[in-house]
Amino acid sequence: MSVTQLSASVLQEKLQQDNKLQLLDVREQNEFDFARIEGSQHIPLGEIVGRIAELTVGAEYVVICHHGVRSQQAATYLDQAGFSPIYNLVGGIDAWSVSCDGSVLRY
Repeated sequence: MSVTQLSASVLQEKLQQDNKLQLLDVREQNEFDFARIEGSQHIPLGEIVGRIAELTVGAEYVVICHHGVRSQQAATYLDQAGFSPIYNLVGGIDAWSVSCDGSVLRY
C-alpha cells in the first residue's frame, strides 16, 4: 500500500467523471471555514486518530490541507491503518484555488 500523489487538475477530472472519491480535509476549523472544496468531510489532523471510526474502510479518500504537508501526514497514517486507496492533494487547497476554482479563497 502507498499514498498516491494527485494534482488539483487530475482531482477535478476525477470529480467531473462522477468518481466516488471522498474528500477529507485535515486543516483546522478556521481554515476549513475560510476556504474548502464543497462536499469535503472535515477532520483536523490532530483529531484523525481519535475519529478514524468516522471513515469508511475501502472508500477512496483524497486528503486535503493548505499546501499538501499535513494531508501527506494524514494520508500516510490512513494508509498504514489499512485504508486504500489513499490520495494526497499535491499543493493542497491553494493549488485547487489556483488551478481549478478561483472562487475558493487563497490565504
